[in-house]
Amino acid sequence: MNKIATFAALAAVSLGGSAAAQEPGKLTPQDLLDIRQLIDGYSHILDNCTNNGNDYADLYTADATFGVSQEWGKAKIWFRGREQLRRAGGGTETACRPRQSQGYAYHLTINPVIKATPTGAHAISTLLTITNDTDDRGDIVHWEGGYEDTFEKTPAGWRFKSRVHVWPEVAWTDRVEDMPPRKLADE
Repeated sequence: MNKIATFAALAAVSLGGSAAAQEPGKLTPQDLLDIRQLIDGYSHILDNCTNNGNDYADLYTADATFGVSQEWGKAKIWFRGREQLRRAGGGTETACRPRQSQGYAYHLTINPVIKATPTGAHAISTLLTITNDTDDRGDIVHWEGGYEDTFEKTPAGWRFKSRVHVWPEVAWTDRVEDMPPRKLADE
């Protein structure tokens, strides 16, 4: 009995030391690359509504959220779960919304700062848009705040657990349907 207790105590110390050496919450170089690919691929999928919005929804976990905010660390949730996210990505019942209904702005997510968390990863990044708007202003690059992201590693790879568009200049409403139309000429 004494030998068993000693063995159990040694095993517990050995396992505890092993767990501490692994540094929970550390991201590998491959994790960082995969998360960066997720961030970078987001814009192309959003701007082009691929696969009836399903490719957009596939960027997220099944229970993920997309929200908006005027300040970092807060959010008004606009979309929750796969079906709402699919529609946010441009999908309808049978196809994608016409491109002109979404405007002709192209998203650029730049300078992500990615950090490990106990449950996955977190990042903040800057959002720019390029507007294909051939008028007297020409094509413009516009700062539109940034994103605050939470990521989770799933069997299918890294996915957004939450994404919040943070843009201090915008008075966000509680629902996307209540937002006034943008007037690009005034921006």
